[in-house]
Amino acid sequence: MDVVFILKIFKSLVEVAGLAMIGQGVVAIFSGNKRDQNFIYVILKIVTSPVTKFARLISPRFVPDRHIPFVAFGLVLWAWIAVIIGIAYIQSGSGG
Repeated sequence: MDVVFILKIFKSLVEVAGLAMIGQGVVAIFSGNKRDQNFIYVILKIVTSPVTKFARLISPRFVPDRHIPFVAFGLVLWAWIAVIIGIAYIQSGSGG
């Protein structure tokens, strides 16, 4: 398989996770305290749970649980930027 193809697949997965996080945040803003009863919020929470669990795993213990979604979004954002830079580097001819 081509490396660029694999990076593009990973980029797509990162984009799905990022957009699901943004959607989850928007639904949370409109739902308020009843967000856990909202069907769409629950579906988006299932989609974003692997990234959120990973963010909790690598975060220090002093980071409160309410900040973990922001950490997870930051990880997704930086992963997306890194993949785009990697694809550009490889396609420019410098990467092989």
